[in-house]
Amino acid sequence: MLFALVTWQVAAHGAVRGLDERLGREVAASAVPGPLAQFLADLGNTTVALPVLLAAAGWVLWRLRRGAGNEPGGPVRPWLPPVAALGALAAVPALVVPFKVWLDRPGPPRMAGSHEGFYPSGHGATAAVAYGLVALLLIRAYAGRRGDRAARRRNGRRDVAALAARLVAVATGLLNAGVGLGLVRQGYHWPLDVLGGWCLAGVLLPLWCVVCDRWGGRTGGQAGGRTGGRETGPRAGAG
Repeated sequence: MLFALVTWQVAAHGAVRGLDERLGREVAASAVPGPLAQFLADLGNTTVALPVLLAAAGWVLWRLRRGAGNEPGGPVRPWLPPVAALGALAAVPALVVPFKVWLDRPGPPRMAGSHEGFYPSGHGATAAVAYGLVALLLIRAYAGRRGDRAARRRNGRRDVAALAARLVAVATGLLNAGVGLGLVRQGYHWPLDVLGGWCLAGVLLPLWCVVCDRWGGRTGGQAGGRTGGRETGPRAGAG
């Protein structure tokens, strides 16, 4: 809904677009240090975000495979979350490019004459998807490796896992806010460009969660003693 609203304002040259460009000029002229802003903006480059996601995906695959082999209740398809994460990042250009071509929005003054089509921000979407997936992968790996132990030690372990998940989520949000600030401060994008990229990430990240929850599966060590929908406990097969 938010993406449709923002896209409509950009396409129709609405009042929000005018305010957006005024805000973008003010941020570009702000006192935010240029080197810091450039560093943050560069975090949205695929050459930076992709290696980070690859490293996280490799580590999570190793951890989930260990969990599947050594602990009951481990994931049935430990390869699915990392592979789906790479697929989600690969889908970013497929979502971003058609809107760039369709809307053909001019960029900030610094980008004049370089190219057209700045909405939505590919760098903003790349950063939000890549670093969001890193956070989700780490949370999933921890939960998948410690799930049974948490069930046996409900008090302390569950609280630590919840706190860790919150900290990771906050850190990811701050990181992406920094990337967006860097892109606007350096004059690479307007603020609405970045917001549009975040909206697209808001589609891909929940989709990744749905895919992993639907097809990732867990082995029979989970509650209810079920594997593949069939009971494996003492009552299985009882008349």
